[in-house]
Amino acid sequence: MASAKIKKGDTVVVLSGKDKGKTGAVTQVLPREGKLVVAGVNIATRHRKPTQTNPQGGLERSEAPMAISKVAIADPKTGQATRVRFETRDGKKVRVAVKSGELING
Repeated sequence: MASAKIKKGDTVVVLSGKDKGKTGAVTQVLPREGKLVVAGVNIATRHRKPTQTNPQGGLERSEAPMAISKVAIADPKTGQATRVRFETRDGKKVRVAVKSGELING
């Protein structure tokens, strides 16, 4: 199995779009679609009609998937966006932040 550069639980920085500059944790990764869901980012609003289960109706806000290319991992040292490199340390393949050389947990 190929190792993923961004995994569930990683802290990422949004690089473009209406939420540019925001950070959040990855809650879900959809590798086949090339998308991921970030907590508190890319909020989509749906207007719901009143139903028997929800007689009030109203607005339903939820995080929508966004393209993986629009985010970058946050450097563990500085919190800035960084690329990811794979290295072998102590016989294990690990993810390393390109900017600082810090290990990325996960």
